[in-house]
Amino acid sequence: MPGSVPLALGLDTAGVQVPWYFRCPISLELMRDPVTVSTGQTYDRAGIESWVATGNTTCPVTRAPLADFTLIPNHTLRRLIQEWCVAHRSMGVERIPTPKQPADPDLVRSLVAQGPGLPALRRLRALARESDKNRLVMATHETRAALVEAAFGAASEELEAEAMAVLALVGLGEAEAAEVVGREERVARLCKVLGAVGSAPLEARVNAGAVAEAAASASGAEARAVLGVAEGVMDGLVALVEEKASARAVRVGIRALFALCLAKENRPRAVAAGAASALARRVAEGGGAGEPERALAAVERLCRAEGGRDAVVAGAGGGAAAVAALVRAMSGRAAEHAAGALVAVVGGCEALQVEAVRAGAMSQLLMMVQGGCSERAKRKAQHLLKLLRSAWPTTDCIANSDDFLQHY
Repeated sequence: MPGSVPLALGLDTAGVQVPWYFRCPISLELMRDPVTVSTGQTYDRAGIESWVATGNTTCPVTRAPLADFTLIPNHTLRRLIQEWCVAHRSMGVERIPTPKQPADPDLVRSLVAQGPGLPALRRLRALARESDKNRLVMATHETRAALVEAAFGAASEELEAEAMAVLALVGLGEAEAAEVVGREERVARLCKVLGAVGSAPLEARVNAGAVAEAAASASGAEARAVLGVAEGVMDGLVALVEEKASARAVRVGIRALFALCLAKENRPRAVAAGAASALARRVAEGGGAGEPERALAAVERLCRAEGGRDAVVAGAGGGAAAVAALVRAMSGRAAEHAAGALVAVVGGCEALQVEAVRAGAMSQLLMMVQGGCSERAKRKAQHLLKLLRSAWPTTDCIANSDDFLQHY
């Protein structure tokens, strides 16, 4: 609303003094979800969760060790903050919303103990959909193991599908991933659902893809190879990437292909299944459906596999289009992978090197070299600058300089 106080700054502005006891001691911002720790100190939930997540085990204020990491909602303080906001509404202060509390662990355990029944599974699914906090509460070995058993051994396909949907939201730990990948009949179940393009519901295929991605991410190279060689997995994931009506399907497909392509032996299989073309097409369309870093990382790896470079070029719409798409993607955290893929695409082709220069690759590469990129990203940028040197205009002073060209 016009004239509202930017309380997120935690400062006294527009003539409104925010009481110090309403501010989080960590961020100094107005608390929106105050919680009390074992030492009796109160913090904003986001602040103390971030503090603990970075490895701290003491109370930020008292420096006393935290006996446990239980966060108890301070409802009284939250209501006082809300009343203060309402009292200052005329000065542009907006009332903080009442936060939803995480799921009760006892409730989750009770639902799991009921066994694989539709009412319990649907309740678990609703809880998992509600918030990240709920999914964190549910991400225990007990819950995940029960869901794995239900997803791959329930009495009916409807129960298996519901359990698979919950598992797709909660994810897998290393132990549960081993239980999936280590049993042939469970891998076959994933293959059957993923490969049923045109017959299985899209949601079921997406959930199976998410479980495959979770298993590949939590496992080692051997487990990734097992999933990669399983008939129907690669083709099913490529079909998800090519979905036009579901952003979630595309996102899950990209994440799963990225995880599987971490194993070198899976890359030729992925190229043969059409993954390189499908991923390049998504990159060329812009953004990689919310997963640009993973999409470009997979494209870079697949460019190194036999036939991968040609498939990427074809998928992006031709050499010039592929170059332009990769140059556009050369920013942020995805820049390193875009540069690596561009090396493979333009290497050995002078015409495409000229296209890269015309598309503005030099300025992007120089920013990478001079900016805060990783050393590996800088080495890739330096190598690409050297590769493109012959395509630089002779009037460009950079073309006659070796300042940025170091050994790759």
